[in-house]
Amino acid sequence: MPAYAYLKKKFIPLGEAKFGVMTNFAHYGTGVFEGIRGNWNKEHKQLYLFRLKEHYERLMNGCRVLSIDLPYTLDELCQLTIKLAAKSQLKEDAYVRPVAYKSSEALGVRLHNLESDFLSFIFPWGPYFDTDRARCCVSSWRFPTEIPRAKLTGLYITNALAKSEAVGNGLDEAIMLTPGGYVAEGSGENIFLVVDGKLVTPPASDGILIGITRDTVMKLAKNELGIETVERHVNRIELYNAEECFLTGTAAHITPVAEIDRRKIDGGEIGKVTRKLQKLYSDVILGKNKKYSDWCTPVYKK
Repeated sequence: MPAYAYLKKKFIPLGEAKFGVMTNFAHYGTGVFEGIRGNWNKEHKQLYLFRLKEHYERLMNGCRVLSIDLPYTLDELCQLTIKLAAKSQLKEDAYVRPVAYKSSEALGVRLHNLESDFLSFIFPWGPYFDTDRARCCVSSWRFPTEIPRAKLTGLYITNALAKSEAVGNGLDEAIMLTPGGYVAEGSGENIFLVVDGKLVTPPASDGILIGITRDTVMKLAKNELGIETVERHVNRIELYNAEECFLTGTAAHITPVAEIDRRKIDGGEIGKVTRKLQKLYSDVILGKNKKYSDWCTPVYKK
C-alpha cells in the first residue's frame, strides 16, 4: 500500500511531497513536530491512532513557543490525520509525523514576518529498536535544559549526536544527563527506574520532554498495578543500582533496558514490573482494554 502525505492542503503520495530548498524551517529548525503511532489490531482489522488529541495539544503548545500560526483547530488536525491514515489503507503498525513549520522561502534568523503551514505523512513502521531489551550508555553529550522542551525540529541535534555515539560504541541507545549531572532521558525516550517497588523518573523541572507514553505508563502503573511514580532528580549511580529500568516513547513503546555502561540491570532480563506494564500498554494501544478505549482512535469505518 502506498504511503501518503498531506502538504499544502492536499493529500498526495509520499514520494511526491516536496518543498523548496529555501524553506525557512529547513535551515533554522523553526518547526514543531509530533510522532503518533498507528497500531494495527489484526483481530479487529483496525488501525488505532493512540492518544491523537493529546499529541496535537502538545503540538499546538509548541507552536506558541515558535509563534507559528497554525491554520487548523485541534479537531481539524485530528480529522485530517484520520483521513490521511484511512487513505493510506495500511494494515500494519504505522507512524504519523505531523509538522507545523515556518513555510516562507526566506532566509534569516527570526520568527517574525514568516508564514506558517502544516504537513503530515504516514508510513509503515514496526519496532523502533532491533531488540526486545536495550543496551545503553550514558552519553558524553549533555542535555540542553535551557531550551523550551517542546518537540522543536532544531532541538534534536544533540539527541542525534548522543544516539550515534551510542550506536558507534556497539550499543542501542544513549542516556543523556542534564548540565547539572542528573539523568534526563534517552535520545528519543523518557526513562523510568524501579526503586523499592516504585517507579522513579526525572521531573519536568529537569527540562525533559513531558512524554505522552510517559504519562500513559504513570497512569497505568497507578490505576492497574497500584504502583506510584516518584518524579525527582535521578543521580547517574542510581542507573546501575536500579531494580529495573525501561524507556518509554511513541516510537519505542516500553523498551526494557538490559544494561547501562556495560553493567547489567536485573541480570539483563526483563523485570517483573516492566513486563506487566508492557502487557497492559500493548492491550491498551491495540484497543483491547475497553477501560481506555477513549485513548484509541479507530481509522477504518466499520
